[in-house]
Amino acid sequence: MKKENRYRRLFSELKEKNEGAFIPFVTLGDPDAKTSLEIIKTLIKSGADALELGFAFSDPVADGPVIQAAGSRALNAGVTPIKSFEIISAVRQEFPQIPIGLLVYANLVINRGIDDFYSRADMAGVDSVLIADVPMAESAQFAGAACARGIDQVFIAPPNADEAALRMIAASGNGYTYYLGRKGVTGADREMAIPDNGKIRILKEAGAPPVVVGFGISTPEHVKNALKSGADGVISGSAVAKIIEKGLGDHAKMMCELSGFVRTMKAAARA
Repeated sequence: MKKENRYRRLFSELKEKNEGAFIPFVTLGDPDAKTSLEIIKTLIKSGADALELGFAFSDPVADGPVIQAAGSRALNAGVTPIKSFEIISAVRQEFPQIPIGLLVYANLVINRGIDDFYSRADMAGVDSVLIADVPMAESAQFAGAACARGIDQVFIAPPNADEAALRMIAASGNGYTYYLGRKGVTGADREMAIPDNGKIRILKEAGAPPVVVGFGISTPEHVKNALKSGADGVISGSAVAKIIEKGLGDHAKMMCELSGFVRTMKAAARA
């Protein structure tokens, strides 16, 4: 039986409602496995359209200090990739329709074998994988393993990419296209630049999967600017991780603030 493409269904439904997608990012296991699962459930129940989930890693070259700290908390809590897949499985069991994407680093995929990683991802209910430190020119073996499991391989479109590169990204990616809102690493301390609508237009004309803007997304205004530029949605990670970090001593307050943040950002995606 053909595997359902949850991204295709989601973006089709949002287009009919003239809405953009709001996708929060969290590091699996931050600050511990039990709380992490509760955080993810809170994000979904508060209106998240999809999830982007990260595996804790010792050398996350694309991440700023806030998400690095989130990864350190998860590692210190003893959360492993196997435990991370268990958290995903629990989310999938309760929320069968929400698209779940992974943003990981190559070492985590290669460690037990590429096929093993994608097999575990498939069994856990993962819809897409983005490997932050693998350039497209070296992605064939990962994309092949993803395709064999019916998993979408997502690629990053950097803001300085030329037209030829954008067209290659458009032709190669599945699920969604991750358009960087600015250069550098993740972080809510540096604002997203207003996306180049010309480059987003090239991606769309070339048949790219829905374009989602990430890096520096932390306010409703960022959401509105991204959607006005032609994007189909946004991803917000460091802003979510900051709420978790600040709420470590007050569990109830943390959950309340996470819920409020998602509701506010999703409201902006409807405007």
